[in-house]
Amino acid sequence: MYQQMIFVNLAVNDLDASKKFFTEIGYSINEQFSDETAASVVISDTIFAMLLTRQKYAEFTKKEIVDATKSSEVMLALSAESREKVDELVEKAVAAGGSVSGETQDHGFMYGRAFDDLDGHTWEVVWMDAAAVEG
Repeated sequence: MYQQMIFVNLAVNDLDASKKFFTEIGYSINEQFSDETAASVVISDTIFAMLLTRQKYAEFTKKEIVDATKSSEVMLALSAESREKVDELVEKAVAAGGSVSGETQDHGFMYGRAFDDLDGHTWEVVWMDAAAVEG
């Protein structure tokens, strides 16, 4: 079966700092699709974040590029395999220079937290008990 992929393109102010941030929280950089203007962050086999310098990002749009520290452009949500993994990823992000975003959401069957990366992009990390949702 075909596995659809997603490539999330994000404008960043300092490509090297952003690459360091994402590797410190546990992801890798695919050098084959990276250069001095872009970095391909491998989140999973089907999820990639393309970090683009603001100049490179501008080549793909005629729209104004938002400053994600001041305006919300998108909220990215990633699943986690457990509540502990939610906490672990958010804590790694904060240790790498990110910041906690919003309040912890604990609904028993679903648990989530969020962080902002170095450029203010919001990443939600969510665990859900599939059995509770099904039943």
